[in-house]
Amino acid sequence: MLAPVQFKAVFEQPFRASTPQLTLLARQNNFDKPRLGLTVAKKHLKRAHDRNRIKRIVRESFRLKQHELPCYDFVFVAKGGIGKLSNQELFETLEKLWHRHIRLSQKNREQA
Repeated sequence: MLAPVQFKAVFEQPFRASTPQLTLLARQNNFDKPRLGLTVAKKHLKRAHDRNRIKRIVRESFRLKQHELPCYDFVFVAKGGIGKLSNQELFETLEKLWHRHIRLSQKNREQA
């Protein structure tokens, strides 16, 4: 996802999965595949290479998991302290959050 309008749609009424270092927001889309948007602010990571490392890991995690994910728009929001996570810790945290969103979407489908 690239356009601000697409991000805004997710921010309006999202399903949330969070840890102290990051939040993963999701909202159902009209496409036949999940999409990913990233927000990593300079406020939390001053150096560009640190922000890029986080984004690279999130994209790779999404790429590996996308076939199991529901057709949602996901927005990754970095919080303070995310730079202290190692690559492995970040990857494991994302795995847990992806699974949480899979469960939320199944529960949502059952209620509908």
